[in-house]
Amino acid sequence: MAADLEEKTNRYGELLAAALEAATIAPPDGTPMAEAAADCYEMAASYLEDGRHFREQGDPVNALASFSYGHAWLDAGARIGLFDVPRDGHLFTVE
Repeated sequence: MAADLEEKTNRYGELLAAALEAATIAPPDGTPMAEAAADCYEMAASYLEDGRHFREQGDPVNALASFSYGHAWLDAGARIGLFDVPRDGHLFTVE
C-alpha cells in the first residue's frame, strides 16, 4: 500500500529535525573539513525550513522533497566523516 503523502511528509520532517539535533561537526575547528561540514549542516537546516514553509503553504510534495534533500546532505556528510552521528537507530545510514 502506498504511503499517505501527509503522513510521509510529516515523518520525513521529523526525521530531518531529529537528525540535525543528533549530528555534530566532526573535524577540528578552523580546518577546511570543518568549514565543509558547517556548509552541509547549513544546507540541511535550510531545507528543513523550506520544507516547513512548503507544508504551511499546503504544498506537501515540495515539503517532502525539501525534507528528503536536507536529510541527504546530512547523511552524505556523516558517511564521509563530516559529522559525528549515532550509529544505531534510524537517523543515518552509517555503520
